[in-house]
Amino acid sequence: MSALEVETPHGRARAHLHAAAGDARGALALGHGAGGGVGARDLVAVTAEARAAGFAVALVEQPYAVAGRRSAAPAHQLDAAWLAVVERLRAEELAGLPLVAGGRSSGARVACRTAGAAGAAAVLCLAFPVHAPGRPEKSRLAELDAVDVPVLVVQGDRDPFGMPPPGPRRRVVAVPGTHSFGRDLGPVEVAVADWLASFPG
Repeated sequence: MSALEVETPHGRARAHLHAAAGDARGALALGHGAGGGVGARDLVAVTAEARAAGFAVALVEQPYAVAGRRSAAPAHQLDAAWLAVVERLRAEELAGLPLVAGGRSSGARVACRTAGAAGAAAVLCLAFPVHAPGRPEKSRLAELDAVDVPVLVVQGDRDPFGMPPPGPRRRVVAVPGTHSFGRDLGPVEVAVADWLASFPG
């Protein structure tokens, strides 16, 4: 694993790079949640599964997190910083590899909003926050619906942030747990491994 610092329009971001376990056939870039970091259990577990499936993985730390700030930046800043990191990685470290963009919670929203601009071939969402707890009328489903490449959403079956429906290009896998999933991440790992095995299907 190596770490790369990337200057963005909103400060310095950091990409933690993990090589594929063999010849890389794709790249997976993952962003973290608003209140967590790239060390989140599910991000670590999915990184291992992706590497085993032949993907180079970049875990992307947003500038606010690198700077030690606890409050997430506004959406437009998150999106701009993410795109700056992805552009750098696709030009050098991940050059020539088809890209799966993704993340958990807030990071999944960023990946959906920027999928087209990033040139993503697919999007992986871990615990997509469909709405704030108790506020189903404030839906963010439009962010998911706007993605026009294959999407996998892995969602806890008791997630207070809601459960998105499947769509024409969207597979939704419900696993035991809440927004941070359960103690056993096995179902998350299986869902991601199965989906990556069929990439770019």
